[in-house]
Amino acid sequence: MKYQDYIKKEGKFEYLEKGEGHTILILHGLFGALSNFEEVIDEFSHKYRVIVPIMPLYSLPLIKTSVGSMAKYIKKFIDHKGLSNVTLLGNSLGGHIALVCALDIPDKVHSMVLTGSSGLYDKEYLRKKIAITFYDPAVATDELVDEVFKIVNDKNKLIRILAMAKSAIRHNMAKDLDKFKMPACLIWGKNDSITPPEVAEEFHEHLQDSELYWIDKCGHAAMMEHPKEFNEILDKWLSKKI
Repeated sequence: MKYQDYIKKEGKFEYLEKGEGHTILILHGLFGALSNFEEVIDEFSHKYRVIVPIMPLYSLPLIKTSVGSMAKYIKKFIDHKGLSNVTLLGNSLGGHIALVCALDIPDKVHSMVLTGSSGLYDKEYLRKKIAITFYDPAVATDELVDEVFKIVNDKNKLIRILAMAKSAIRHNMAKDLDKFKMPACLIWGKNDSITPPEVAEEFHEHLQDSELYWIDKCGHAAMMEHPKEFNEILDKWLSKKI
């Protein structure tokens, strides 16, 4: 594994930590992994402290497999690490978890970066081809498809995926958006078919201090499909805010 030297295990927590400076805490999505953020980690660990907790999406009891439980896990991780003034960067479900955490512990959150975030409404996509995640289906490599195929063909993991997806749909945060005071950067694929452009526009309209950036010919995982453009947008935004 590329980042094996940076993986740490402390009690129930396993995470990657690389770099020094202002902390960027990356929260992956439902099918997410460290590999989804390789370009982000490589770019930003040169001048920031990048931490990626590996969330126990498939190991919690089924009754606790929910957005709320994942947010509690991340809040405990933040306490465990003694973090404050962090930037939460979340894709898809990870963005949803970031929103819940920022709402619950605003004193520890400096800013948010949301890309293809759930939290308002989602389309049921588990029955569709994984390729719809991307504008360009070629990004869905054989390796990525095999990885997801293994997950959805593991009965224990699949029922947790379904439980988490249903939890995300039920856990609608529209009524909470005006409560967020911290800066928010929204980086969205113009061709996202899972959390489509109107989701980004609704976030932008109701989050008090938000900036919305579009990436053309891009689907649900901008940091994977257009990593250079994603990183350029994020770098400029962080430079203004930190």
